[in-house]
Amino acid sequence: MILKNFVVFEGIDGAGTSTQINLLKDRPDADRFFFTAEPTASPTGKFLRQVLKGDFKIDERTAAYLFAADRAEHLWGKDDSTGCGIVQKCAEGKIVVSDRYFFSSLAYQSVSCGEELPSLINSPFPLPEILFFFEIAPEISLSRIDDRGIREIYEKVDFLKDTEERYKKIVKKYEEMNTGMKIVRIDASKTKEEVFKTIESYLPR
Repeated sequence: MILKNFVVFEGIDGAGTSTQINLLKDRPDADRFFFTAEPTASPTGKFLRQVLKGDFKIDERTAAYLFAADRAEHLWGKDDSTGCGIVQKCAEGKIVVSDRYFFSSLAYQSVSCGEELPSLINSPFPLPEILFFFEIAPEISLSRIDDRGIREIYEKVDFLKDTEERYKKIVKKYEEMNTGMKIVRIDASKTKEEVFKTIESYLPR
């Protein structure tokens, strides 16, 4: 199922997805959009962000279930203050732009706990209308991360290399499936202005 008006940005850490969302927020017509991200600002999402920072250690399978639970609330929840309610916002005519979605779980969690569990627990979720996949060499993304001074638990070159390869495999799979989801591959090594111009050309009117 395709969720109309739902747009997702995906890529490894440091690919520039957050930067592009911030540029969209500065557009004169920014009120057309509803901007959100995963993990969310819900209690589950906040806990996951602490896990990503290394404040808590949990089993990778537990993390996979928690990301899926946070995603379910992200889609069907009703609390605007936590960034939840994607389905409702899309139905109201908003263009919902999310920094990450279940493709992140398929890429990141599959590296650490295998492909079967993330695929199974994320299978009920709808596809976005547009998926922007930010392709970038992990070495470049890590240099950007180091510029901000803080690394999360997944932000290691070998892990990101594996994750980037899994992302490419996942995106290729969906391209071959002809689901109706528009997939736009972005060369994230380009300048933020060049990337933004490409994104604007594909956004729903």
